Amino acid sequence: MRSAPLDATGATPRTRARLWVLALITGATMLNYLDRAVLGVAAPALTDELDISPAVMGLIFSAFSWTYALAQVPGGIVLDRFGTRLVYSASLVLWSFMTLLQGLAHNVGSLLAYRLGLGLAEAPCYPSNSRILASWFPQAERARATSVYAVGQYFGLAFLSPALFWVVASFGWRWMFVIVGSLGILYGLFFYAAYRDPSQSRRVAAAELEHIRAGGGLDQGETVVFSWTAVRELMSKRQILGASIGQFAGNSTLVFFITWFPTYLATERGLDWIRSGFFAVLPYIAASVGVLVGGFLSDWLIRRTGSANLGRKLPIVSGLLLASTIVAANYVDSNTLVIAVMSVAFFGQGMVNLGWTLITDVAPKTHIGLTGGIFNFCANVAGILTPVVVGFVVASTGSFHWALAYIGALALVGAVAYIFIVGDVRRLELASAR
Repeated sequence: MRSAPLDATGATPRTRARLWVLALITGATMLNYLDRAVLGVAAPALTDELDISPAVMGLIFSAFSWTYALAQVPGGIVLDRFGTRLVYSASLVLWSFMTLLQGLAHNVGSLLAYRLGLGLAEAPCYPSNSRILASWFPQAERARATSVYAVGQYFGLAFLSPALFWVVASFGWRWMFVIVGSLGILYGLFFYAAYRDPSQSRRVAAAELEHIRAGGGLDQGETVVFSWTAVRELMSKRQILGASIGQFAGNSTLVFFITWFPTYLATERGLDWIRSGFFAVLPYIAASVGVLVGGFLSDWLIRRTGSANLGRKLPIVSGLLLASTIVAANYVDSNTLVIAVMSVAFFGQGMVNLGWTLITDVAPKTHIGLTGGIFNFCANVAGILTPVVVGFVVASTGSFHWALAYIGALALVGAVAYIFIVGDVRRLELASAR
């Protein structure tokens, strides 16, 4: 590692290389969710061209999460074995290529295959983010760092949605996939050139490394051997089990917004392409604010009270309770009020992203990637169930009424899990790793 210059007092100044790393994963996370969500933007036009029914479209939406969820544990194993830089970069390039290929789909079978490939390729992203935060950030800064990169998953959708709707309206849905996929491939190559772990970074000074280590940052240089014993032991921990149930519940709200929400606006509310693009922006902006509020509130509570239990769990429970208000959209006629309800619910869901900070706090030092994989597997079962449930409800009833009720009820289940199942927020140890 290259030494930093001395300041006027002769001491090595503290660099802020971790902020550069945070910017890198924020960009990657934005592309991660943009690539998942572009199918939702394309769905109204795509379903007409390929003659796809709501029930079948629900299965196609769900297909992403079939492989995404199943690859979480293997992705965590690969991450712990080969390290963040290589695995994250390869994942970025592969998932972006799968996005590009969706623009070439000519029937249900090819579209389904590309969605399965997208899910498989994206699997290491969030475990990698968790590992990077555990490496680069002390515990007291971790929630804010999580909130910043998590904004990326909403930012692209919030501020690019009007442009995406315009591309579809002007050039067709296929070009949207090609453009977004090409940008991701270029970013994956850039990530490989730019990212380093703390021990290998030329940007970080000794003072910053000491600041990270003193605050609970971890050395990720250790290679661990996978075992099913470790998986069973991790799943037996109430912190991981309860947080996984809660994240499943919160993800159900998120999945609705990145899959069926544009169709809901177009069919249930009768909005055209341009108006749908405008209205779709507002809940994503609210979710972005919710992510930031949750992260900053969490770190503030920890500084004021010294309690990780209060600081981590209170914002998440509050967010899940707000997410449950999505059901109120069934009882208002005004499109403006519907968007207000949706924005409140998505604001709450944004706060639930703090679950990734909690899992980073409790994951055993030697199994951060595997823990993140298990957590994300459980959370993304929502990605399998929610699109299918919504699709079949809409196909059988012709309405989103019971679909919104389902999502609201799950948010309440998540709040109960965080209140009654998740115990102390503390670093766990595995007997099998001793």
